[in-house]
Amino acid sequence: MGIREELEEREYEVLSPYASHSRETRGRMRAEEECDMRTAYQRDRDRILHCKAFRRMKDKTQVFLAPHGAHYRNRLTHTLEVSQTARTVAKALRLNEDLVEAIALGHDLGHTPFGHAGERALDEVHPGGFAHYKQSVRVVQVLEKNGEGLNLTWEVRDGIRNHRTSGSPATLEGQVVRFCDKISYIHHDMDDAQRAGIITEDDIPITLRMLLGFTIRERLNTLIHNLVENSRDKGVICMSEEVQEAMMDLRAIMFSSVYNNPIAKKEETKAIKMLTELYEYYIEHPKQMSREYIELIDRGEDRAQVVCDYLSGMTDQYSMEKFQEIFIPKSWSVY
Repeated sequence: MGIREELEEREYEVLSPYASHSRETRGRMRAEEECDMRTAYQRDRDRILHCKAFRRMKDKTQVFLAPHGAHYRNRLTHTLEVSQTARTVAKALRLNEDLVEAIALGHDLGHTPFGHAGERALDEVHPGGFAHYKQSVRVVQVLEKNGEGLNLTWEVRDGIRNHRTSGSPATLEGQVVRFCDKISYIHHDMDDAQRAGIITEDDIPITLRMLLGFTIRERLNTLIHNLVENSRDKGVICMSEEVQEAMMDLRAIMFSSVYNNPIAKKEETKAIKMLTELYEYYIEHPKQMSREYIELIDRGEDRAQVVCDYLSGMTDQYSMEKFQEIFIPKSWSVY
């Protein structure tokens, strides 16, 4: 028996009956030879970790556009925090950590520059609409590896597609990531907002603090423990009704006080206008995109979709550079 087979057998010995087992994956879109050392979900995790879209997330906005200071989160640090929280929960519940990690690392690969402002810009201007969770699946299925895609397992793609609030993941591992994404962004965005002086602890109702905790650390601890305690030995991942309602109240506070705050969002109008104009430019001049995107059009992909692919894959800085290159006059010289 080889190393991979031993790992697969070990899953049956140690994981919960409700866990996803690597040997029972629904498979990949294209059949391929199994690795001799890694399970299917380990391979998916590694493919995501080494792909170009994963590296670009370090230069994409989480909440604050171009913040002053090195301690504010970006899309990559958000992803790593989700992954760590989700792995902690998965280990406690004896679920498949490799599957959880793969889903968590891949869940935001399709996010635009400038956070949700960029997502709104493309959703408004593109006739087919735009949603980052759908784009994340497109990244791993179509765009990576020069148009070949990463050929991930069905379970990982399902978890990425369904990580949003209204999603319904088919596996418990996907359900864990869905909860932990929300738990993570509420708390690390609150931490960043407090650092920026936008909100204070006094802005959180005393009833929520008495239930969940009086610091960000305490509330994070409460939510994770509640999630684990209410999901043990069950075929569904859930919180107690009281604590989940409190978490959603915290999320609502973040929307009203931070995500829609004019101080935190004062540059978003510029970002939206910039991406809108870039979209219109590349629709008219598709040959000005990078070679790999031109080739997607040449092989029959919809032009508008490919323009969305190109723009959503940009980092914040690269999109600003392209805008300046296209629309800002340069100093003229005969030399």
